[in-house]
Amino acid sequence: MTTTLHRSYLFVPGNRPERFHKACATAAHAVIVDLEDAVPAAEKVRARETVVAWLSAAQPVIVRINAADTEWFADDLALCALPGVAGIILPKAERPEQIARVAAAGAAAILPLIESAAGFHHAEMLARCPRVLRLVFGTVDFRLDLGIDGERDELLYFRSRLVLISKLAGLQPPVDGVTLAIGDVAQIDDDTRYGRRIGFGAKLCIHPQQVAAVNAAFLPSAAELAWAQRVVTAADASHGAAVALDGKMIDLPVILQARQTIADAAVDTGTSTP
Repeated sequence: MTTTLHRSYLFVPGNRPERFHKACATAAHAVIVDLEDAVPAAEKVRARETVVAWLSAAQPVIVRINAADTEWFADDLALCALPGVAGIILPKAERPEQIARVAAAGAAAILPLIESAAGFHHAEMLARCPRVLRLVFGTVDFRLDLGIDGERDELLYFRSRLVLISKLAGLQPPVDGVTLAIGDVAQIDDDTRYGRRIGFGAKLCIHPQQVAAVNAAFLPSAAELAWAQRVVTAADASHGAAVALDGKMIDLPVILQARQTIADAAVDTGTSTP
């Protein structure tokens, strides 16, 4: 399983093959070919066939299959081990046995989509299942399931719990849900930075226009990077002795934070794998 840390995950409908290569040509760190919400019921089978015919080991993508309680799930599992499928997003993930079926089908990496009360209740168990890479928060469906009206304070507890669960399970930081305002760059930037501040490590995108803003929001700002470099320089020069910078004591946690900021600025995000 790859340990590459991706920041942006771009959806492309599984019934729109003319968009597949275009999605992969964007700056998205990973592309999700969607067989679930983006595809009407009458087109599910044809969309699966189209995706199978298009898949290539030279251009790995993630596939969002249909939920375990649907009539398409069993046949969708045949995609899990195909060349070119770098990972599987399982929607409406709620029970470990669902994850186990995807793993048994040969999925290289699994990203459970937490979008229901039951999924959130069992998130700790899901996070500890074999092949799980990171959790994904399906905020739109989650709000609908719980009757929540609001995106920020209303979901803060749930987001924070997913961050904690991911950390304790040794997973990559979770992936935040979509911003429905496709062309509102300021909103996308604000939503992404909010998720980053509370511990999320990536965000779902529903349109190529959102990708650049998401990628940029996860990078340290020029001011943050300059601060980190000054901290590391001061710490290195002190040779382990206590040192102050800008009137504040630099201790080990501050130094570690600075080094992490520098590492984040240089992270190799890769492209189109989970």
